[in-house]
Amino acid sequence: MITKQNKAKIVFEDGTVFKGYFFGASGEKCGEVVFNTSMTGYEEIITDPSYKGQIVTMTYPLIGNYGINDEDVESCRPFIEGLIVKECSHVESNWRSNKSLRQYLKENNVLGVEGVDTRAITRHIRSRGAMKAIISTEGIADKEAAFKAKNSPGLIGRDLVKEVISSNVERWNETGRYKVVVINCGVKFNILRELAERDCRVVIVPAFATCEQILAQKPDGILVSNGPGDPEGALYIAETIKKLLDRIPIFGICFGHQILALALGGKTYKLKFGHHGGNHPVKDLRTGKVSITAQNHGFCVDINSLKKEDIEVTHVNLNDKTLEGMKHKKFPVFSVQFHPEASPGPHDSRNIFKEFITTMENRIAEKK
Repeated sequence: MITKQNKAKIVFEDGTVFKGYFFGASGEKCGEVVFNTSMTGYEEIITDPSYKGQIVTMTYPLIGNYGINDEDVESCRPFIEGLIVKECSHVESNWRSNKSLRQYLKENNVLGVEGVDTRAITRHIRSRGAMKAIISTEGIADKEAAFKAKNSPGLIGRDLVKEVISSNVERWNETGRYKVVVINCGVKFNILRELAERDCRVVIVPAFATCEQILAQKPDGILVSNGPGDPEGALYIAETIKKLLDRIPIFGICFGHQILALALGGKTYKLKFGHHGGNHPVKDLRTGKVSITAQNHGFCVDINSLKKEDIEVTHVNLNDKTLEGMKHKKFPVFSVQFHPEASPGPHDSRNIFKEFITTMENRIAEKK
């Protein structure tokens, strides 16, 4: 229940202040504030490792109304730095729910803020760009909070991958026709589920695994997963991928797409406020088909940095014409910036996994 005792504030590095009330944990957290336009799926968003280092503002006004269950999480725990909502529901109504959003955030030491104008925050970010902020329940002075936010670690050049992954080699399932090694940069569970559903036997290796360690698994294909932060802060992954390009089919998703681009000689840059949500239109240039996609990224591949003689642009974003997909003309390598596994989001792009399966099938046939 909102009371005068649980006041909180959000202070941006430019000095802009929003006042509200905390729920979940209390304390103080810094991070880059982004907005997500999904109407549902807060469980998946909260547990997506790609949000490490970020405070998420949900644009939909009522969050928490169907509670939390054990089946819809996308990783072992929440990775967001904080959650900002217009209203956190006091009632959770769903037969699968086993706890409230408030309880879940408190158990996982995640600070939530409600009772603020999330439309105003979204407009502020859209006009000024994503920026760092501090959310606090400690009664900190506005100027001090703005100073702390400005001097907190940002995302540019920062390797957050190592902060969200396990160092172990893990098996997601034991059976399947195709053996796929997933290079874990912060992989979502639903990517693994989609592979398993398509007769893949999935082995997960950490992002810092060497080329030799990956090939020792004798995979039919490699998937480079989503993950947090700046891809140029994790160039060691791109260096590993370079050694694998002409050896085996490779599929990249989101952060993995950016890593592939770096491995192929491309460049990345930071978007003004990123793409976060489940309503982003993407055009497949090969078919002319438009899909509504789920996205979550603050960095993007520079479409003009790609070598046109080697790389085909396959998908573009219809909102801002940024790169959403590419394919190598010689090697069995392709990637997409959006999330074909959705979770949350529309399922328009699930066929991308079928393309990966076909690529592996063709490679296996060539070897016979």
